[in-house]
Amino acid sequence: MSATSAGARLPGTPEPMHFWTGFAGLRLAGDSWGNPNGPLILLQHGGGQTRHAWKGTGELLGAAGYCVVAFDARGHGDSEWAPDGVYDQDVMVQDLCCVVAALGSRRPVLVGASMGGGTSLVAIGEEHVDATALVLVDIAPHIEKAGVGNIQAFMSQKPEGFNSLEEVAEAIGKYQPQRKRPRTLDGLAKNVRLGADGKYHWHWDPRFRTGRFDLEQRQKRLEACALSLSLPTLLVRGGLSDLLSEQGAQEFLKTCPHSEYVNVANAAHMVAGDRNDVFGNAVIEFLSRVVPVGAAPVQESRERHPHHLGPAAAISDVP
Repeated sequence: MSATSAGARLPGTPEPMHFWTGFAGLRLAGDSWGNPNGPLILLQHGGGQTRHAWKGTGELLGAAGYCVVAFDARGHGDSEWAPDGVYDQDVMVQDLCCVVAALGSRRPVLVGASMGGGTSLVAIGEEHVDATALVLVDIAPHIEKAGVGNIQAFMSQKPEGFNSLEEVAEAIGKYQPQRKRPRTLDGLAKNVRLGADGKYHWHWDPRFRTGRFDLEQRQKRLEACALSLSLPTLLVRGGLSDLLSEQGAQEFLKTCPHSEYVNVANAAHMVAGDRNDVFGNAVIEFLSRVVPVGAAPVQESRERHPHHLGPAAAISDVP
């Protein structure tokens, strides 16, 4: 592996549609969908994911008339690795600000999953980004230690690399047992790189997973940000999530009482990947009211009763 990547991109990995300059000159890779003149939506993935996690959502929102952009966080996917190995929330927020500026400083809707949701919440709550709406995906100030541990364990396995894509598939399958195993391994090309050692390595900078993570300080910071929210906000939880419990979701709704809430049945922490149909439709329904295509966004927050999409409402049938 080189000092700036996990190795060579595998054949079939989609090339980035765009590159932007992030904080301190670091290059960020991204994709876009939809109407360039529609309301701007920025999609931010979770730790250990890439922009590809949002492909289905991006296509749905783009088809609805929005201008949708997803980018790889620093140290992930096709974005550059941080020379100093720093991947804290502050630099992620700075990167987000750089992308907003590069897109013309338009007021965006911020949609963030897990790590990306924390970045979005801080960016709005600490007034770095003037957003029109916020969608938090399976993340809130209070999260479960066991869920954090499961994510860290998944990301820490096989630091020496995997011998085959079959081994990669097995590791993902153990972490996401609720998902059907894919018929082919082609889709895994986006998740790994082939090192000079002949082994398959995760696409992210190993220093990302070894950074300091103070759960208590993180919670205090995000709670303060949640208290300051006044823009239209939607919290989406995966009904099977081990990271955001129903209690954690309800605590957020008490802190931010004007928020709306959707609980997606049969989805775990990677909500969009597990149930993109339900997730995408819930986001479109929310945005059609607060940031409608062709009209000015709703400025003031409005009291709404939280609602759930339980098993009866869900359509039948990661990172």
